[in-house]
Amino acid sequence: MFRSFSVFNYRVWFIGAVVSNIGAWMQSTAQSWVVLTQLTDGDAGAMGLTMALQFAPPLLLVSVTGWVADRFDRRKLLMLTQSVMMMLAVALGILVLTGVMTLPLMYGFALALGVVTAFDNPVRQAFVSDLVKREHASNAVALNSASFNTARLIGPAVAGVLIVVVGSGWVFLVNATTFLAMLGALAVLRPHEFIPRPKTLGRSRLADGFRYVRGRPDLLVIFVMVFLLGAFGMNFPIFASTMALEFGQGADGFGLLSSILAIGSLTGALLAARRDRARLRLVVLAAGGFGLAMLASALAPTYLFYALSLVLVGFAAVTMLTTANGYVQTTTDPALRGRVLALYVAILLGGTPVGAPIVGWIATEWGTRSAILVAALAAFIACGIGTTWMLVSGRLHRDAERRFRLTLDETRPLTVIEDAVPEEFSDEVAATTPVRLPR
Repeated sequence: MFRSFSVFNYRVWFIGAVVSNIGAWMQSTAQSWVVLTQLTDGDAGAMGLTMALQFAPPLLLVSVTGWVADRFDRRKLLMLTQSVMMMLAVALGILVLTGVMTLPLMYGFALALGVVTAFDNPVRQAFVSDLVKREHASNAVALNSASFNTARLIGPAVAGVLIVVVGSGWVFLVNATTFLAMLGALAVLRPHEFIPRPKTLGRSRLADGFRYVRGRPDLLVIFVMVFLLGAFGMNFPIFASTMALEFGQGADGFGLLSSILAIGSLTGALLAARRDRARLRLVVLAAGGFGLAMLASALAPTYLFYALSLVLVGFAAVTMLTTANGYVQTTTDPALRGRVLALYVAILLGGTPVGAPIVGWIATEWGTRSAILVAALAAFIACGIGTTWMLVSGRLHRDAERRFRLTLDETRPLTVIEDAVPEEFSDEVAATTPVRLPR
């Protein structure tokens, strides 16, 4: 389960990420609560718009951010993005503490954070391949998810208590200090132990990532499924905060719901770390499980029952997303990994600007339970799309080891062929095109 910890650089990175992620979850909780209770009178639509502004830049800037992740030193890029996010957290805390914060200002900060995150996320995702070898990549991705959800287990609960005791503004300032852990980890990494990246030869074009994904129907299916869940299913700040208010809970009750959600999420991430590789069929099954779990949460009669249902919601969501991420990482050409991961992140986070305002509006007009039912429906549609493609492509019944098996026909000579590289691809992609045997 923890085999990637045998690598010094990954151990250091993991520790820094846990501390930084705890702060990020604290800020996310505080931001949602400030918008919902201080800047508006329980307006879920305003929260949906805040989320839309924060998650729109990854979608709009996807071609640039992916290219940057492939072309430049990822360690230095992360030090830059983490430093900028730390300064934004300090500014947010000061404005909230001084009473100057307004809803338009919060919208502006959400957009600014989204722009920085648009560059940070694909670099962070691709940086894993710089720290561990390919055979450990799926495990490292799952442990990253475990780090993220360990932080989700701690951060929202701590934020809820701090909001009650000292106020929301201090939560943003505490988050700013946690960035020092990530910056410190990046500073002590051993660059000479990084996994060598494919050398760039000749031209390197932004469009290569799009063309690569277009020629991979399995990735297209994953991207469609991830978009549906990202747009309509992953709006937990809206669901949890408005359900907490419905059950008469305060900021501490809202923070506790986010932490309970993380129990299932952490379990899903750790189980994913035990698997030898990511499989597409598990992505499909987890999408269906997410739909069932959301359906159960929509029907929850009490706060306790709703909280318990979130364990299943978190487990299914992280199982699907961690497996999808691992599949993309381990099956993508190394020369294009940054650009393809930028597309993945853009589709996952970029769905929020589409779905969050809709979900927030539904929650305001027809109640939170109706919005949760929409999320469940989106998950069932995603599961149906994945199942249909697997049936049509024959993947549903394909032996798990078939892709690694070579069957020889004695009546035909064995030949080695090289994949043709279309002229529209850059020299960089051509240089990494593998030689393979015919099936």
